[in-house]
Amino acid sequence: MYKTSRNIFLFSLAAVSFILMSWGYNGHNKINQSAPLSFTPEMEQFMSWAATLAEHASDADYRKDEDPDEGPRHYLDIDNYPEFIASGKIPQTYDSVVALYGTAFVIAQGILPWATLRTYDSLVAAFTRFDWEKAVLFASDLGHYVGDAHNPLHITRNYDGQYTGNDEIHSHYETGMINAFNNEIDMTGDDIAYITDLNNYIFSYIYSNYIYVDSIMLADDYAQGVAGNNTSYQYKAALWEKTGGFTIRLFNSASNTLAEMIFSAWVDAGKPDMNSGPGIFEFISKENTLGLKVSPNPVKENIKVGFDIPENSETEIRIIDIQGNTVDVLLKENLPEGSHEFSFNLSELPEGIYFVSVESGFYRDVIKTIKITSN
Repeated sequence: MYKTSRNIFLFSLAAVSFILMSWGYNGHNKINQSAPLSFTPEMEQFMSWAATLAEHASDADYRKDEDPDEGPRHYLDIDNYPEFIASGKIPQTYDSVVALYGTAFVIAQGILPWATLRTYDSLVAAFTRFDWEKAVLFASDLGHYVGDAHNPLHITRNYDGQYTGNDEIHSHYETGMINAFNNEIDMTGDDIAYITDLNNYIFSYIYSNYIYVDSIMLADDYAQGVAGNNTSYQYKAALWEKTGGFTIRLFNSASNTLAEMIFSAWVDAGKPDMNSGPGIFEFISKENTLGLKVSPNPVKENIKVGFDIPENSETEIRIIDIQGNTVDVLLKENLPEGSHEFSFNLSELPEGIYFVSVESGFYRDVIKTIKITSN
């Protein structure tokens, strides 16, 4: 077991690491937007997702400012694990690495592969309940984490070249160079297949992408030697000269991987049809997993919404109309485990039949309510 002092040091190191945004906005946008190039013919219904996948490609980065748990989901300092140095692999389940090193150490190294797994599960759950609005957002996050893992500087302790004299290489490579040569990255699409072992699949591309870490550092040495600095266009061009070939491959691989994960999640959910299915109404007859209660019902102006959360999760309360469209988001924030009650004023809502939806983590409850006038 590593000493507490080492854990504190690694936490400090991690704090710097997760501030950095892999591939920047343009890179993540390109990776997500290009995923449909790899969709199969039977996924035609998802072709319309391209713009939304791109628009929300960096949502996960923006959440870092509000959610202190978000940062470690974006990296894995895999070479801080002795097993990786010895064999090129690490224990691949979260429970197994925690059992060996403790939670503090594991979080300090980053939890990117396990965040990817959990987001995939959330995507499957959204597909299963015909929640297309949430599904495309989970797919966008999935693309972000996949993109992070295809940036070699997000899977090494030497993420900013601080151990090899390549200071600031992180932003120079993933943002400065990419912004300058984004148009040189041609996205082509490729065949996809169902993923039978997602855990091994994720770690396989992490292990494969790690081999480019040293190449980036050597390219930085070369570019600085050519330009005499690390800020000029000449520097960026020299860096691209040495890294452009494999960077284009990494971009295409990330986009294809996202497509393969969306396809596999859709298969795992039973291939639901976006144009059919019970949607919101399926939940009216199901077990009330959150103990959701609303009162009064019917409601004139003020409504109380009460429910129980089994674990700390982002929770969203929505008002949904009879067609299944969201007409208002009443609350969206992280809530702790336990009982909660909120009051909302619905006086501006036209009279009619609505549904109060509460979603927390993997749980969701829906209750029908009637809005009547206050006269």
